[in-house]
Amino acid sequence: MTIQKRNVELLKDKSLNKSTAFTRDERETLGLRGLLPYVASSQEIQIKRILGNMRRKEYDIERYIFLSALQDRNERLFFQTVIENIVEIMPLIYTPTVGQACKEFSHIYRHAQGLYITPADKGEIEKLMDNWPNKDIRVIVVTDGERILGLGDLGANGMGIPVGKLALYSACAGVHPQQCLPVMLDVGTNSKELRDDTFYIGYPYERLKGKEYFDLVDEFVMAVQHKYPSALIQFEDFSTPNAYTLLNKYKDKVLCFNDDIQGTASVALAGIFASSRITGVAYKDLKVLFLGAGSASTGIADLMISAFMEEGLSKEEAYRRLWFVDSSGLVVSGRKDLEHHKARYAQNHIALNFTEAIEELKPNVLIGATGAPGSFTEEIVQKMCEINERPVIFALSNPTSRAECTAEQAYNWSDGKVVFASGSPFDQVNYKRKIYKAGQGNNAYIFPGIGLGIAVCKPKIVQDSAFLTAAKTLANFVSEEDIARGSVYPPLTDIRKISLEIAVAVGNKIFDSGLAQIERPKNLKETIAEYMYDPRY
Repeated sequence: MTIQKRNVELLKDKSLNKSTAFTRDERETLGLRGLLPYVASSQEIQIKRILGNMRRKEYDIERYIFLSALQDRNERLFFQTVIENIVEIMPLIYTPTVGQACKEFSHIYRHAQGLYITPADKGEIEKLMDNWPNKDIRVIVVTDGERILGLGDLGANGMGIPVGKLALYSACAGVHPQQCLPVMLDVGTNSKELRDDTFYIGYPYERLKGKEYFDLVDEFVMAVQHKYPSALIQFEDFSTPNAYTLLNKYKDKVLCFNDDIQGTASVALAGIFASSRITGVAYKDLKVLFLGAGSASTGIADLMISAFMEEGLSKEEAYRRLWFVDSSGLVVSGRKDLEHHKARYAQNHIALNFTEAIEELKPNVLIGATGAPGSFTEEIVQKMCEINERPVIFALSNPTSRAECTAEQAYNWSDGKVVFASGSPFDQVNYKRKIYKAGQGNNAYIFPGIGLGIAVCKPKIVQDSAFLTAAKTLANFVSEEDIARGSVYPPLTDIRKISLEIAVAVGNKIFDSGLAQIERPKNLKETIAEYMYDPRY
């Protein structure tokens, strides 16, 4: 990289600043003599200093603020610290701490990150994008803040999600941070508490809805096509009806996907694939019960349908393997309250409550995506154990405080029989002198690798098959050692290797489908690996 900035201007540029890591020669050449203390520290020493200071903080939200400040002043040091300490730091810059950060975002706001688009910008969104300094944008994560994790409508405070997701794109997959753009579609909030908060930074009106809302989103999407034609748009944390409407409207027209629907589906399916190695029940023979029928659950089911059909089941047979319980009970035909995404999964059956559904249907796999903590009670876990020798239970709701049950509860209540995975991290569990390490079904296993493959191969659209390909690739990374400790996901320490393999697999699919807008490289893996951002250099 050629550095053109000098002196204090260079030290204020987060993408170029190395702080005390500038060498003596660099200090002389770049006009930095006297602007830095005497010792030229290695990045290794800098990281040790950062970790020491971070660990002295009393609360995780303080650690989040500390790391955010580091990212804003020394980007390379931030990302190398994350990469080398991913298990410790991912929960601080993303789930679960990002949930608290979003709730407090207006109160802890420090500096500008990304673009904020409001109804006041209607008709001028493309002009607004001219203010963003970087022009070669490859990945955009956008939210409207209406359904942040399991926390609900947080309005403009939801900007913490795009910022956090894009940090993972760079740390976990090497998408260059200067090619990432967080966007908040700040269309208001229906939270009166937020609107009345003196410190709230967002558009202080009730949410835009109907045609005006969709027209604003459309203007944003079209502006992206003009300003950043190679950019992937990742929709994040929209309400379920809007999430499906936007995905169905744009997925065959522009380069986009919805992480809550498709990314969650891919990581969950990977865990289910791997669970078969523990339970001995083949994927094609599974019966699955979902608690919750929002975008996450039905997204998982949609991808499972594709996987079942690839295993030889008919579409009708595949649908009969998937059952849903929502707040009104079993999703069955004859109910008049079903939205379209649920109605597709309505079964011809009598109405049942959650407990009755388990007793009647005898599922092999129970998946929770409710945002309702404690939904998987001791009675529920034990009923799953009565039906299955090794029941599979995924408590996927985020953040940790919203999980349907904890890892400790799942292992204790099942006498260690359960194959458990969660959406947020849990500590290992010591039960009857055996160590259990629950797998974390974190979307960070999936979306960074898919985005990396897209950033390099530049397809016209994102096909659904990319998420099935990614799920299979991730499942293949689960080792016998992982299986032995009950984990259906590989260690996060392998995340960059995993992302590279997913990017290569997805990239090959892109070229095979004829959707790529570049020539196929002779060595795709080498091409992608060379693209990956390395903050050491």
